[in-house]
Amino acid sequence: MRVPADFDGVTPSDLLPADPLLHLLRRATFGPSPASIAEIRRLGAPAWLERQLQPSTIADPVGAELDSRFPHARTTISGVRQKIATGRLKKYDWKPMWQVSQATVARAVWSERQLFEVMAGFWSNHLNVTCPTGDVWQSRADYDHNVIRRYALGRFADLLKASARHPAMLTYLDNRWSTRAAPNENYGRELLELHTVGLAYTEADVKNAARLLTGLTVSDTGYYLYDGKKHAAGAVKVLGFRHANATAAGGEKASLALLDYLAMHTATARRVVTKLCVRFVADQPPAGLITRLVKVYLDNRTAIVPVLRALFTSPEFAESLGAKTRTPFEDVVATVRILGLGPEPTGTAAIESLYSMCRNAGQAPLAWAPPNGYPDVASAWASTSSLLVRWNLHLSLAAGWWPTTLVRPDSLVQEFAGPLPATHGALIDAVSRRLIGGTLPRSSVEALARFFDKTASAPLKPTDPAVGWKFPYLMAMLLNSPSFALR
Repeated sequence: MRVPADFDGVTPSDLLPADPLLHLLRRATFGPSPASIAEIRRLGAPAWLERQLQPSTIADPVGAELDSRFPHARTTISGVRQKIATGRLKKYDWKPMWQVSQATVARAVWSERQLFEVMAGFWSNHLNVTCPTGDVWQSRADYDHNVIRRYALGRFADLLKASARHPAMLTYLDNRWSTRAAPNENYGRELLELHTVGLAYTEADVKNAARLLTGLTVSDTGYYLYDGKKHAAGAVKVLGFRHANATAAGGEKASLALLDYLAMHTATARRVVTKLCVRFVADQPPAGLITRLVKVYLDNRTAIVPVLRALFTSPEFAESLGAKTRTPFEDVVATVRILGLGPEPTGTAAIESLYSMCRNAGQAPLAWAPPNGYPDVASAWASTSSLLVRWNLHLSLAAGWWPTTLVRPDSLVQEFAGPLPATHGALIDAVSRRLIGGTLPRSSVEALARFFDKTASAPLKPTDPAVGWKFPYLMAMLLNSPSFALR
C-alpha cells in the first residue's frame, strides 16, 4: 500500500502515534510484538538499541530452536556433498535453498535478534544471489551463513571480499567462467554498479575490473579456488585504483586490493549509506543525513554498527514518522508479530505456509531474480492486486484460518481488548491500541462501528457479534488500515 503524502489534509505521520519507542521498533525490527514493546519500554531506546547492535549478547532460544528445524539451511558446501554421499540429499537438490528461504521467514518473525535479522536481509538484497536458483544449489546455504550472516554487522569491506570469493556469487554473476582469454564482464560490472560505486564508472573500468578478477573461480567440486592459469596479468586502472598486476600468482592479492579500495571509495560510502537511509528513514532520505553518515562510514573504515548508531539517533530519523511503507514480506511478518502468534510446537508446515503467503503477496524472501535486489520504496509495491492479497492474509491470520497450527491466544477478545469494553467505540479503541499503537480518528471509529450496525457509543454486550464471530474482522480491518501499512 502506498499512503498518499497528503489526503484531505491527513499526512502519513498523522496516521501513527507520536511515540519514539514504537517508531524505533517499526524501523529497527520487522515490526513491534507485544514482547518487544514491553522490552523497549523497560530498557529505553538507547539501551535497547545498543543491545540490538550486539546480537551475540541476546539470548535467542526460540530462534535457535527454529533454526534446528531447518537442518539443511546452514549446511556448508562440504556438508552438502557429504549429505549427497550418504543419501540424505540428492545431487542438484534444492532442499537446502528452500530451507534457507523458509528459515529466513522464521527468524524474521520470532528471533529476538531483530536488528541483526533486518541487516541480514538488507545485505542479502544488496549482494543478491537469487534463492532458490539452480546453479547455486550446493553453495547458496553456505553463502547465507558464512558471508551474509557472518558479516551482517561487521565491516562492509570484509563482507564484500567474502562475497567476491564465494562460489555462490562467482557462479551467479558468471565469474567462475571468466578467463584471461575471454574475461566475463558480468561480475565486474555489477561489482561496480550495484555492490560499490554505483554509476560512477566507465566501460574501461568494467573491462579492467573484469580482467583483474579473472582467476577467482570455482573448483570442479564446487569450492572457491584461485586459479592463476586463468588470470589476466598486466597493469590495470579502475577509477583511481592502479595495480601492476604483474604476475598470475599475484592476481588474487591484486583483486582483494581492488575490493578494499572500492569499499572505501566515497561513492561506495554514499551508495551504501543512501540505501541504509532508504531502508530505515525515508524513500527520499535527507541529503544532510547522508553526508554525515558518509563521514561516519569512512572514519570507521566501513564498519556498519557506528553508521547504524548514528542513523537511529539522528534528528532526521526521529522526524521520519510515517515516511516508510511496509513491503509485502514485511507486512506478513509484522502481522504475525503484532498478533503475538507463536510457532507451531514442532515441524515446519506453518512456516512454509507463511513463506507461501509472502510469495503470493509478491515478495518471497531472497527470491528476486535480477542482481539488483528487491526495491525498497513504496511506489514499487503500489498495486490493487497486492493490496487485496494483503487484506486477505490479514484476515486469514487474525481468524486462524491459515496457517492453522500457529499458537494463538485462548481468547482473542481478552488478548486484544482486555476486559469487555463498555461500548463498541471503546472496543475499537482498545483493539486499535493493541494493533497499531494508538486510536483512530473518531470518523474512522464510527465507520468501523457501522460494520457492526452500531454507533461508537452503542453499549457492548458479551453476546454481540462484535466480540463474537465478527471480532476477527475488526482485527483484520485495523490491520488493513494505512496506519498498519506504515513502518
